[in-house]
Amino acid sequence: MEAGLNLYSIRNLIETEEAFLDTAHKLREMGYTYMQYSGGEYDPARIKRVSEASGLPVYLTHVPMDRILNDTDALMAEHESFGCHNIGLGAMPGDVLRDEEKFKQTVAALDAAAVKMAEKGFAFFYHHHHFEFMKRNGETLFDYMLKNAPHINFTVDTYWLQYAGVDILATLEKLKGRIGCTHLKDYAIEFVEKDGKKEFKPTFAPVGNGNIDFAPVVQKMRECGAKYYFVEQDNAAKLPDTLGEVEQSIRYIKKCL
Repeated sequence: MEAGLNLYSIRNLIETEEAFLDTAHKLREMGYTYMQYSGGEYDPARIKRVSEASGLPVYLTHVPMDRILNDTDALMAEHESFGCHNIGLGAMPGDVLRDEEKFKQTVAALDAAAVKMAEKGFAFFYHHHHFEFMKRNGETLFDYMLKNAPHINFTVDTYWLQYAGVDILATLEKLKGRIGCTHLKDYAIEFVEKDGKKEFKPTFAPVGNGNIDFAPVVQKMRECGAKYYFVEQDNAAKLPDTLGEVEQSIRYIKKCL
């Protein structure tokens, strides 16, 4: 199985173009075959140079919401320059999610931008977390988006589905036809002692090192139209061997999925 990496996982290793290119070469040597650009300076020309020099195409991005809503045409032209037709938003701001009217207005605006993108051969992807599964008026924010914004695609994230306490396979089924891009992110439990307090808490882990059974999840993703599978491990950038963390994921994927 082929997979890419969301570069947010290794954001500490793409701060300069030289570092970005060196890291991209190493990712390809590990077995990654494409990338999601997120977590670094959004410079279309630099992204294009590194992508072409490393042989790793960029198939998804995360960009500011303001540009998605108010500078859609220029954003599409920039993405066209480095060969990426999937434009993503990492999350809506907290103040929008907390305010019912702001949320509804923003969802409608994002759907309108998604329509504009689709007309030019692009697709808009919204990356959810756990907070979109908060209920308001008996309905989750996530389900509101599904029902009221039919042109929005979703970058489904396995960790955040698990964290939100929803059924991963059932949620994938609901998203059928709208999950061309996915995040494979594992969910582990760790024991932490900090400031004299001891507790168990969920944490990010290399794919295959946590509690998610990825075989049926990936099979269901395929059935529901997934095309790109991006490894994401939010904490890898803060760990001593960042590349070693993401290498564990691609080894597991190549061997087991």
